Amino acid sequence: MDFEELERRAELGGGEDRLRRQHDAGKLTARERIDLLFDAGSFQEVDKLVTHRCRDFGMEEQIVPGDGVVAGHGRIDGRPVYAFAQDFTVFGGSLSETNAAKIVKIMDLALKMGAPVVGLNDSGGARIQEGVLSLGGYADIFLRNTLASGVIPQISAIMGPCAGGAVYSPAITDFNVMVEGTSYMFVTGPDVIRTVTHEDVTKEQLGGAHTHNEISGVAHFAVPGDRECLRLIRDLLSYLPSNNVDEPPRRSTVDPVNREDEALDSLVPESPNQPYDMHDLVHAVADDGEFLEVHQHFARNLIVGFAHLGGRSVGIVANQPAHLAGTLDIDASVKGARFVRFCDAFNIPLLTFEDVPGFLPGTRQEYGGIIRHGAKLLFAFAEATVPKLTVITRKAYGGAYCVMASKHIRTDVNFAWPSAEIAVMGPEGAVNVLYRRELESAEDPAAQRALRVAEFREKFANPYIAASRGFVDAVIRPRETRARLIAALATLATKRDRNPPKKHGNIPL
Repeated sequence: MDFEELERRAELGGGEDRLRRQHDAGKLTARERIDLLFDAGSFQEVDKLVTHRCRDFGMEEQIVPGDGVVAGHGRIDGRPVYAFAQDFTVFGGSLSETNAAKIVKIMDLALKMGAPVVGLNDSGGARIQEGVLSLGGYADIFLRNTLASGVIPQISAIMGPCAGGAVYSPAITDFNVMVEGTSYMFVTGPDVIRTVTHEDVTKEQLGGAHTHNEISGVAHFAVPGDRECLRLIRDLLSYLPSNNVDEPPRRSTVDPVNREDEALDSLVPESPNQPYDMHDLVHAVADDGEFLEVHQHFARNLIVGFAHLGGRSVGIVANQPAHLAGTLDIDASVKGARFVRFCDAFNIPLLTFEDVPGFLPGTRQEYGGIIRHGAKLLFAFAEATVPKLTVITRKAYGGAYCVMASKHIRTDVNFAWPSAEIAVMGPEGAVNVLYRRELESAEDPAAQRALRVAEFREKFANPYIAASRGFVDAVIRPRETRARLIAALATLATKRDRNPPKKHGNIPL
């Protein structure tokens, strides 16, 4: 067989009929995905002619060059990136010994070159005909995921089936993108679950994009189609450095660094119990109002994502008063901790917007381990050595005040708006504790309670006591927030901090 024929067969994958079937299912082919992901003409394929070595079950007659995965490197916005794309038209994209070796080779190269790696997953799982060899291939990939964690960004796109052991590679990577309607992830499928537990569930209910974006939190993004998925990956990479040594890429903006937004002066309602949308603040301070939210549908009481401030990439963590009053619960704590640790690993400054009345109370939270999970967020903020900035907009109560990047856990710059309330607990709760007996014996308990609440609010529920102790660096007008943050980021650009020498910390997993 001559070179041209081998190239042609590699390009066709499983053949024209299967390529057509892929399109009929609303999916792009592996090569089409690679072409859309990378800058035009920049992709260089590796191991294009590799074939499997299995000679059992009639496999010796089914030889396809490339063996079900397209792997190589190219450029995205001019920066080097490595990637592999599983080809569902070849043996259902199943993992063999040889195509696992192709993926491992790409991951090793990405690690050596200090470049991000992107995995486009579309596979039926391990190739049964190869037995333990295919399982070993998964383990080889898992090891590379682990070694590369915190060294180079790893992004997984679930663009078809991803089941069984295959799910653990995306689970280790930094970000998972799922395509609605065509992708799913689960350890055991509906048939096994029906047999073992007698539960009747569909693939979509069990492991679809909605399930993992909103309920389990396994996935970080949900997109309507393959093209949107690949555009999102390109956008996400624009906020990230190539590795843990490089600084995040800078980008130019015409948005004035000293721009003020008068609407922020009235963002926080006068009533302390009235909600507002923290997204309004995030968009108001970000360059050109652009914010790439991560985990948008999961634990919506905490907002995390990426923006630029004065051209610098920043990771934003913000309580969301419009959902569960912005309280921290188990899911929000885990969501925030994972994001904070990613930003710290890759030199991305952290910006926290705080309006938190405390941790969500209740037996469900306590039995679920809110103490342990809340400690994850505290641990993540405390160990982070990147530049850290916090703006307290309204409530900062109790232990949640400490956890949300307070000055006490090495946050560099802490601002507060005049509406900030920094206290052990809210005025109403504090008065009930401090003046319980007095209120019980008062002639007019309601009037006496109102008087004591007003006194407490004046003495404690404001930012000035904290500012007088240096726990808040400045009380600022809300409209000045963008300018003050950009100026602080510029000052912190040369920050150098490190933790005590150790193998690694023991975060309360």
